[in-house]
Amino acid sequence: MSDQRPPRANQPAALNPSDKPKPAAGQSLPQNASSAPTSQPAACVPTAPSGPLADAASEIPRAAVGRLSLYLRELRRLAASGVDHASSKRLGELLGVSDAVVRRDLAYLKPQGRRGVGYVIEPLIQRIRQTLGSNQVWNVVLLGAGSLGNALLRYQGFQEQGFRWVAAFDVDDSRVGTTVEGVPVFHSRELEQRIAERQANLAIIAVPAAATADVGRRLSAAGITGILNFAPVALQVDPETCVANVDLASELQQLAFSVLSTRESSEELEKQTVTKPQKNP
Repeated sequence: MSDQRPPRANQPAALNPSDKPKPAAGQSLPQNASSAPTSQPAACVPTAPSGPLADAASEIPRAAVGRLSLYLRELRRLAASGVDHASSKRLGELLGVSDAVVRRDLAYLKPQGRRGVGYVIEPLIQRIRQTLGSNQVWNVVLLGAGSLGNALLRYQGFQEQGFRWVAAFDVDDSRVGTTVEGVPVFHSRELEQRIAERQANLAIIAVPAAATADVGRRLSAAGITGILNFAPVALQVDPETCVANVDLASELQQLAFSVLSTRESSEELEKQTVTKPQKNP
């Protein structure tokens, strides 16, 4: 089998200064990373990286990449409050990790900073954005304009990170032809046509499992290169298409297990403390 892959037409556009997403109030989705669902990325064939940070980006472990998003969030908050430097200790305290982990993660980006003073925040924000690709505008489509889909369309945090909604799709005639936060809702049979004309790069699936039968392959064939899948099923996609699965029920199961494990450990420790023989004075 040849290693050559067909070209993908829908590439993200460079983010011009005038196009920079503006923060907006009233965000409706959780901001705390510890409560956010964990994505489980599927294997995909990455395209060759490019740019000044390409070599560093290709070496960054996946776990560190996940933390880069969290560093970016906290650095932006610090910058918004007028802070211009942040130490590894401060970032670690904000995220609940050690300062050694912070230094190791950020070392891949060769950030500006001085011992005892900390990292210069603004250049570090730009380096993280470039590494994660959020210095570009990504056109995103949504499959499923129901309750979950509506919440996603109304969440302003996506736009702030360079993700722009360009279309939504549904099979419910009562939703087709409407708009949500200015995003038009089309019938799912128009999927390929609308993706092409709106030059979409990414897709989010928020439909029931039964409705996802061939949607993965349709999205891949239409030029979508990345899919965030909220449906509790495995998608069939082309090797070039990256998929991140978010199963909310599975996340709750894991959370319940953690709570039970913590509770049992606490009860066992309490029993050991109560039954421990007392020494004579």
